[in-house]
Amino acid sequence: MSLKQQISDDMKAAMRAKESERLATIRLLLAAMKQKEVDERVELDDAAIVGVIDKMIKQRKDSIAAFTQAGRTELADKEAAEIKVIEAYLPQRMSADEVAAEVKAIVAELGAKGPGDMGKVMGVVKTRLAGKAEMGQVSAAVKAALAGG
Repeated sequence: MSLKQQISDDMKAAMRAKESERLATIRLLLAAMKQKEVDERVELDDAAIVGVIDKMIKQRKDSIAAFTQAGRTELADKEAAEIKVIEAYLPQRMSADEVAAEVKAIVAELGAKGPGDMGKVMGVVKTRLAGKAEMGQVSAAVKAALAGG
């Protein structure tokens, strides 16, 4: 079953179970997916859907930071609950050690040295690790690998 179909099925299940918060979050996810399909005139595959999910999680984490700083814990809690629902659709993430090992292999493969090659390395890393690792963690691993090399 495709990820898109699973999300649609989960929306129907949330409707039947009258889980209003979960339903609202799944609808936001479906709307973001539909928006991307309309904007780019494409049918999203699982990898593209994971990209949409990553973007939504990053937005929510930014919102949590802003709400927490402003003392609006109820809004931060709502965003955190949405993250939990959305994260369920992500594939298994790589551990920090796995990310570091993969990044080191790519750096060696490209013969990259120093911070000046960061862009070249990130381009390759993004395509290989898309959906498998959180990009903030990947970026830190690339910086560490290039600083050490």
